[in-house]
Amino acid sequence: MLHRVMQIRAVQPHRFCWALRVCRRCNWALGVVTFLMLSVVQWAALGAEPVRPCRVEVVEAGSGWPVPLVELRTTHQMRWVTDNAGVAALDAPELMNREVWLEVRSPGYGLDPDGFGMRGVRVRPVPGGVVRIEVRRFSSIARRLGRITGAGLFAESQKLGGFAEESESGVWGCDSVQIAAHGGRLHWVWGDTTLPGYPLGIFHATSATTPFEPVPRPVPPVRIPFRLFKDDAGRPRAVAEMPGDGPTWLSGLVSVTNREGQARLVAVYAKIKPPLEVYRWGLCVWNEARERFEFLREVWTRSPDRPEPPAVPEGHAVVWRDEAGRRWLLFGNPFPRLRCPASFEAWSDPAQWEVVPTPARWVSAADGRKVEPHSGSIAWHPWRGRWVAVFMERFGRPSAFGEVWYAEAPTPLGPWGRAVKLLSHENYTFYNPRIHAETLRADSPVLLFEGTYSREFADRPEPTPRYDYNQVLYRLDLDDPGLEPAQKP
Repeated sequence: MLHRVMQIRAVQPHRFCWALRVCRRCNWALGVVTFLMLSVVQWAALGAEPVRPCRVEVVEAGSGWPVPLVELRTTHQMRWVTDNAGVAALDAPELMNREVWLEVRSPGYGLDPDGFGMRGVRVRPVPGGVVRIEVRRFSSIARRLGRITGAGLFAESQKLGGFAEESESGVWGCDSVQIAAHGGRLHWVWGDTTLPGYPLGIFHATSATTPFEPVPRPVPPVRIPFRLFKDDAGRPRAVAEMPGDGPTWLSGLVSVTNREGQARLVAVYAKIKPPLEVYRWGLCVWNEARERFEFLREVWTRSPDRPEPPAVPEGHAVVWRDEAGRRWLLFGNPFPRLRCPASFEAWSDPAQWEVVPTPARWVSAADGRKVEPHSGSIAWHPWRGRWVAVFMERFGRPSAFGEVWYAEAPTPLGPWGRAVKLLSHENYTFYNPRIHAETLRADSPVLLFEGTYSREFADRPEPTPRYDYNQVLYRLDLDDPGLEPAQKP
């Protein structure tokens, strides 16, 4: 019995080792098969090259200028929007090497409709190829130069290898602009600012400086060399944290000289509570060393005794010398509503502020209808020898706050002549247009202005990627025949 047990014990290790060897051979075979399968997959992946985008260039008929902010939409609702170079990178594989319909949409620009009312083109995208589309200006006297704030100004071109030197600012969106010439440079201040990391961004104003001529050649593609004020980590930062809860909005930005001959950059600030109610007005002054605005004085805070605010130097500021030779600061949005002597001491003393006669509520259009201005700015144009205004219409058509007009006057106080429409938007907003008054020249009819392109205050439109809630720059040539009705005596 003991002998049998010893025999079994002697045999079992042998059988165990044999089974182990078989298992090892199976594992080896399985490993070989797995290796071959992975290799095949890898070789297949290496052989399947990524689809190279097809370059689409959208240009203005006649001039050949690139046209930013043109949407190209397929019949299965994919869409691309041209960047500041007028370029879109079509990169969907199903579009390649076949005839594709692209609907073309753009504020003020477009194509003639076909027999079914469709506005678009048939194209045949090819990987690495180029498609050129010409559009015409239909409802726009002004020419769009491009978006000047936000992210991805040349993103579509960069997908194709262009504009590699363009860097990102870290700002993805920003509200209306204030501009003032100060210290040999232009100072720019924006309202609420959108950042990449969270839906709530900066709510106490952001700012930057540029050379005095930020757009030496006012032709597309346009880019402005902003020097943003940033924190120690290199991120855009707030520049106007004023006392009180809620966001801070700046207005009436201007450079004024004090009695010592020192130029001071100043503004009024408003404190906001939901939904968009101003409950406090105050004055602030730029600190050159700290590169931020600092509190100067409070002008008004809502209370039972003072429920309504006084007139304050808000809006956009211009300098005007009257017939008696006195220099005034005029503040308006668009037309002047308040003035004070052009000095720091007068600006900082509410006792020296004067309410100017309220301008007419309506401006007559060239066709005789009434246009109610909502927001905008004025400037003296030395080429025209006239005061000019660019303003947004209140409750216009087709867009309630996206119709932009032009008018002229012999003085900043009016009377303002017949108005001509410059821009029209279909269910989108273009508010607070600001003339680049600091760049107007006596030897050039060019006028640059910008405004906030936004879906706010429209009827739930589809937001335009990258462009929404940013500043878009336009060029207006004052010798354009379309402006003649506004220039007649």
